[in-house]
Amino acid sequence: MRTKRGVVTSTKMDKTVVVSVYTYKSDSKYKKRYRVTNKFYAHDEKNLCNEWDTVTIKETRPTSKLKRWEVVEGK
Repeated sequence: MRTKRGVVTSTKMDKTVVVSVYTYKSDSKYKKRYRVTNKFYAHDEKNLCNEWDTVTIKETRPTSKLKRWEVVEGK
C-alpha cells in the first residue's frame, strides 16, 4: 500500500480534506531543482484535520468520484 506525507490545504467539505504533497524534480539540461505540487482528496472520517496540519495518507479503494486516499495519522 502506498503512503504519502503532505499538508492539508482545504477542509471545506464534510469528511474530506485536500492534501498537497510536495516533491522536487530536477531539470535535465540546467540541473535546477523545482518544486512540484500534487493535490489528493482524502477521507477524514471524524473531521479531525485542520488546515496546515501535516498528515499521512494511504491509498484505498475509491470512496467517491475523486477520493482514493484515507487519512492515517495527523497533527
